[in-house]
Amino acid sequence: MAAAGLLLLPLCASINLASSSKDCHAADKAALLAIKSAFTNSSYLSSAWDSTAAPGLLRVLARPAIAGLAHLRALTFFKVPGVSGPIPSSLADLSKTLTTLTISRTGVSGPIPSALGAWLPALHELDLSFNALAGAIPPSLAAARNLTVLDLSRNRLSGAIPPHLFSGFVPSTGESGVYLALSHNNLSGAIPARFAGVSYLGFDVSRNKLTGDASPVLSGAGRPLRAVNLARNAFSFDLSRVEFPEDVEFVDLSHNAVYGGVPAASRNCSSSTSATTCSAARSRRGSAGSTPTASSTTSASALAAAMDTGQLR
Repeated sequence: MAAAGLLLLPLCASINLASSSKDCHAADKAALLAIKSAFTNSSYLSSAWDSTAAPGLLRVLARPAIAGLAHLRALTFFKVPGVSGPIPSSLADLSKTLTTLTISRTGVSGPIPSALGAWLPALHELDLSFNALAGAIPPSLAAARNLTVLDLSRNRLSGAIPPHLFSGFVPSTGESGVYLALSHNNLSGAIPARFAGVSYLGFDVSRNKLTGDASPVLSGAGRPLRAVNLARNAFSFDLSRVEFPEDVEFVDLSHNAVYGGVPAASRNCSSSTSATTCSAARSRRGSAGSTPTASSTTSASALAAAMDTGQLR
């Protein structure tokens, strides 16, 4: 299990404040030293920091020193005691080079700031999982056009899924697809139609109140999709019409109104009580035909795989 901690990673060779000045930008080093004074417990900081207990998130990010991290690229609050309250607007003062923001397993609450994506357009990874965030997912997250990982699971979010998430993603040599984790919320409505054109590697919207036809996210030869979890919603579609991607390995469609038969190309999947594993080769055998089943529960269960949040990546 990962240790609790706060990480502030500027564009330095090391965040060890005892290292030589050439390893860290002078302004960043000064800002880190200033932020250091806000803490009183070194176990939640880099080993080079010998300061005190973590105050609330609002107090940390509201301090003028945080804006002095002009070269900040990663900010992580993970299981840090005392981190609570809303996500502050002072995040907008952070460097436009910030590529990773993690605030996970904390007491942070309230809405996700409506302009968060516009504040941090360089983000590649955003993890706000396991908090007490409420309200809607802000459409502004689509403004972070380099975003490849979005994890908002295990919160109290409601409303529809914004249709333009990952709209700027273009598959490249380094990134073949994106990860979306929205499980364990109160989201409603249908999966946006344009998601059918997004290159997902992992897709988890389980345990919400979503409805409609989710099959376009599942279908398509040549797509990079490896894991998908649609469990415990109110989706309804004909499973026999789904053409699973060649490399899909884990699927959970349980506790929905899925009907029809298991696609012929998926019959080479091996099932157990905890997982269904499908070899990459099985989809290359063709997808014609289907096997009728007694109920939608049987169809879904034949392809069910337990995908716990946090294991998509």
